[in-house]
Amino acid sequence: MSLRLVELDADILPAVIAIPPAIGEKANVAPVLHSIAEAYVTPSAWPRAILDDEVVVGFVMANWDPGNEIPAFRGGIWRLNVADEAKGRGVGRFAVQEVAAEARRRGYERITVMWEQAADGPEGFYLKLGFRPEGEMFGEIVGVLEL
Repeated sequence: MSLRLVELDADILPAVIAIPPAIGEKANVAPVLHSIAEAYVTPSAWPRAILDDEVVVGFVMANWDPGNEIPAFRGGIWRLNVADEAKGRGVGRFAVQEVAAEARRRGYERITVMWEQAADGPEGFYLKLGFRPEGEMFGEIVGVLEL
């Protein structure tokens, strides 16, 4: 596997948008299309496609807003979507590691992520990667990873 993050462009956009969940599909994360729209109107958003060689296998969006009055929104992962066929291959772990590396480059000492508690939710994944719960916001758990 040869994973890398790339900025979105017109060539890969259709493959990025096709990553589950589809709009209207029940899931613990927003559809990629919603994330891209949110990134368009949020200057601090950092959307990236995850490629394995030249194949789109995921999408991650971080946010870099160190002055935000809400600590959970200062820097961290807003979205992480992995294509069904790429799950279990380390794509999500790679994305988190890359966001953490970018945070370090920007001078952050921690990143955050939020998740819904659900039987099929991402809580176990984030806990395995070292995030620790630090309260709740909007009915979701706020996880913190110290860098």
